[in-house]
Parts: sequence; C-alpha cells; structure tokens
Amino acid sequence: MKHSLNHDKVAIFDGHNDALTRLWLSDDTDPVHAFINECLVGHLDLKRCQQAGFVGGMFAIFLPPFNYVKQHHPNKLFDSQTTDFNQQQIEQICLEQLDIAEQLAQRSNDIQICTSVEEIQHCRAQQKLAMVLHMEGAEALQHNPDLLDVFYETGLRSIGPLWNRPSRFGHGLNAKFPHSPDTGAGLTHEGKAFIKRCADKKMAVDVSHMNERAFWDTVDILQQPIVATHSNVHALCPQARNLTDPQLSAIRDSKGIVGVNFDVAFLRKDGQREANTPIDVLLEHLEYLIDQMGEDHVGFGSDFDGALISTEIEDVTGLYRLIERMQERRYSTKLITKICWHNWLNVLNRIWM
Repeated sequence: MKHSLNHDKVAIFDGHNDALTRLWLSDDTDPVHAFINECLVGHLDLKRCQQAGFVGGMFAIFLPPFNYVKQHHPNKLFDSQTTDFNQQQIEQICLEQLDIAEQLAQRSNDIQICTSVEEIQHCRAQQKLAMVLHMEGAEALQHNPDLLDVFYETGLRSIGPLWNRPSRFGHGLNAKFPHSPDTGAGLTHEGKAFIKRCADKKMAVDVSHMNERAFWDTVDILQQPIVATHSNVHALCPQARNLTDPQLSAIRDSKGIVGVNFDVAFLRKDGQREANTPIDVLLEHLEYLIDQMGEDHVGFGSDFDGALISTEIEDVTGLYRLIERMQERRYSTKLITKICWHNWLNVLNRIWM
C-alpha cells in the first residue's frame, strides 16, 4: 500500500520535472484528462501528487532529442523522412507543451500555473498543484527572441538557456562518463544577450545543462541568485553535468540553490543507470551540498518523468521513504522543511521580487 503524507506536515516543492513533455509524447487520446483523473504510467499525475504531499514544482517545456522521438514515438514526427526538427517544428513542439500546461490549469480546479511565491503558498493552503513553468533548453527562442514574451505572458518564469545540444546561445554540454564540466566554448554573444533579457524579466536562470565556461559566463552576467534546478555533485559522481566545488561556492555566494537530481546516473560514483540504487546515495549528495553551501541553498530537483529513479522511491508517492530516511539520519524537522519547501520558495522570491 502507498504511504500518504499529510499536507500539513510535509509539503514538497520540486525544482524540475518533465511531465509536460511526457504528456506531449503520450499516445493517449486525451493526456490532460488522464493526468487529472487517472494514475498514469510515469512518475507524476494529479492524484499521486496530492497523495504524496507534492504541492508543486517547476514543470519543464522541453524539446526531446529527434532520434529518441523517431525511435519511441514516431507518430510525433512531422515528416518521417527528415533527420531532425526544423526551427518551426521546434517552436511548435514547445508551444504545444505550453498549451498542455494551460489545459491542465483550465480543466482542473486543483491545478494552477503560478507566477509568484504568494500564488504557490495559496495553492499549498488550498491543496492545489502549483505549476511553475520552466523551459529546458531555449532552442525554440533562438531565432525569434520575441517569442519569449509569448511564453512569459502565459506564465513562464524559469528558463535553462542551454541543453546538451549546441544552439545559437551556446555550445551545449554532452560528454561521456567520466568527464569534467569543461566541454567546450561558453555562451555566444546571442546567449549572453538572451540571459540579460531573461534577468530583466526577473526570470530564474537555470545552469543545470551549462558547461563550465557557460556557467562562469552566466555568473558574470547575473545579479540575482543562480539556480541549478536538477544537478548533483561532481566530486561524488564525475558526470560532466554535475557541479564542481567552485561552482557550488558561486551558487552559494549568489544566494541561489541546487535541486538534487534523483536520476541514478547522476548520483552513482560509477555513473551507471542502475535503478537498484539506495536512497543513501542520494543523501550523500544532499549532505555534501549542505556542507559546501549551507542548509539554505539545497532542495529537490527530482527530474521526475525524465529520469531513471531508484526503486526505493519509484515515483512521487515514494518521497515519504526519502523523508523517513532523512529522519533516520537525524535531519531536524527544520532542515527537512527547508529542503522540501522553504529553500525553493525563498530563492524564487528573491528572483521574482
């Protein structure tokens, strides 16, 4: 039987999930209805979020790799003869995911797109699911920066300018394990201008998929807290996408936050995709981050619906096992509350105010 958390005791706000992309890829005739009313394959749906005390998080709009879509979801291809998405198709895919988010909020009284911390807190009080819209990789905006205004007006308040692929904004980050985060050139001129524009709109800027040079370019630009929505510790798992100690120090000094990624490949010392990975491995990263950055700068960044999660957690309803393990390791109630909820809201409030 699934364990149910009381909203009044433990509320969880999470830094990253890919539920919108999963719904876009779904073969269901009405994935929005399914998310609201059914228990779906995957890590998240409304009923399980409510059961788990998962009161909200950053819902990513994401362009899946073309080859992944071609192999697993060929019905989503615009043209079976093409070898990649063109720019118009990239924009359309992201707009369709934005539409899914809007439909979720329109068709359920228990879901709301939030653009302020006050709205997130209201959702918690009303036991609604608070969606903060995030864009993971800004390729949809690379040739039409004004499209940022369209997404912003709909509620986009967080953005990761880069993903693994190169774009007009930067080199991207893609390297075989093990590897340092130094994988090539940093931000382009257009990338730097784009980040400045996002900062002018008081949007959170996510460094989770930036290589080392792009990260430091971003540090030089931003005058606001730096956010890594779903990243881990390079010293414990030498994936190129994990963060080095100097990077962690820079995020701490900016009064930012790191959301711990639950994907086992970014937790394990060997970088293997092995679901039979103990929760303690995740907590080793969490505790390293606390030691390096302080307890005010760490939260969850699960990557639900976009990651291979430990069988000890399995899906959102398994978060109670993580919290119980934190208690067993003598985390105080105050620290658990910070990690589960307060730290994310405090950082977002500093950015959005």
